[in-house]
Formats: sequence, C-alpha cells, structure tokens
Amino acid sequence: MDYNLLLLALAPGLAIMIFVYWKDKLDREPRRLLILAFLLGCFSILPAIIFNLFLSLVLNVEVSHSMSVTFAYAFFVVALSEEFSKFILLSGVLFPRPQFDEPYDGITYSVMIGMGFATLENVMYVFEAEDGYRIGWLRAFTAVPAHATFAVAMGYFAGLAKFNAEKKFLYLLSGLLLAIFLHGFYDFLLMQKNYPIIAFGAFVSVGISIYFSIKAIKLHQNISPHREKENFLN
Repeated sequence: MDYNLLLLALAPGLAIMIFVYWKDKLDREPRRLLILAFLLGCFSILPAIIFNLFLSLVLNVEVSHSMSVTFAYAFFVVALSEEFSKFILLSGVLFPRPQFDEPYDGITYSVMIGMGFATLENVMYVFEAEDGYRIGWLRAFTAVPAHATFAVAMGYFAGLAKFNAEKKFLYLLSGLLLAIFLHGFYDFLLMQKNYPIIAFGAFVSVGISIYFSIKAIKLHQNISPHREKENFLN
C-alpha cells in the first residue's frame, strides 16, 4: 500500500475535524461520540450507494450532454441520496443524545459524519485513479471542503431544531434541503459537459460556502448557553 497516498486522502478530512473540534471551546463533545459520528459517516456511504442506484433506475437519469438530465442526476440522485443518508444518521442517532446540549453541537456532529463520508470516499477515489496524487490534491481543496460545508449547513439547522420544539421539523427539513441544494449545485457545475468553463464555478461555490460556514459557526458559538454561563461566572 502507498501510505503517502493514504495520508494524502486522510489529511483533509482530519484537518477539518480538528478545526471544528477546536472551535468548540465552551463544551466539547465526548470523543467517543465524535468517533461514533465519524464511523456513522463512513457507514453512510452504503445506504447512499443503494439510494443512488434506486433513484437512477426510477428517474432514468445520468450524466449526459443534456443539461436538464445532468441537473436531475446531480440534484435528485447524487445529492439527495448522499445527504439523506447522512441526515438519517444525524437526526436518528446523534440528535436525540443528551450530550447534544448546545446549537453548535449540530455542526460538530454533522461535520464528523460528513467527514467520515468524505474521507472514505476520498480514499476510494485516490486509490482507484490512475493519477491518485493529482486527484488527492485536487479533492483536498474541492470535494472534501465541499462536503464539510454541506455538513455545516445541515448541522446549523439541526442545532436550531434541537432547541425549538415547535419548529423542529421545519428546521431539520431546512437543513436537509439546503445541504442537498449546495451539494447538487456543486456537482452539477462539475458534471455538466456542455460548457467546461462553468466547472470553475464549483471552485467559487466552495469558497463562498466556506465563508458562510465560518459565519454559521460563529453564530452558533454566540448563542451557546455555555457562553452565558461563562459570562455569568466571570
């Protein structure tokens, strides 16, 4: 095995997870739950593949020279299957946990799941590619950060849902739909074959998404109940 290539595939997801964990300065989550979230993300690839195959057959769409068909494939097959797979694990396994006790935890757990998915996917891509190092470096600055921003979007609304019972369903659905939209838009820009220049828009979309992801992190940090306790004690 090429361990340098493996390290290249693992490093981006690991760096993002460390960053998100480091930003959780007021009440960090138990490491066992963070590991669980990461492993759930790895596992989520399996239902995503199943959903992908099912939706591809039902909708009869794939990447093609038809913009509308490619659009349908990017949004309603790839993005929907992958983000829904992550969503059911976030909402079903980690959302109910008592350790989920501040809005930022939604981002933390969602990103851990997202990085589990992206990291395993990254390993698969780089080892299957003829030029694994080129693919690894390219994905380190595109696909992996993109998955992180999708996760922040979903986790931001999961954090709101946890502490607003009346709007719980609405917030959870909003997070899922926003993640699907961001994912689908990114994939569509890369998948469409009609206008190669448009593919560069995917890089721009990642940069914009990272900017808003950082703002979302700050917003949840500012409304943390632990911050209020810290200010009271000080």
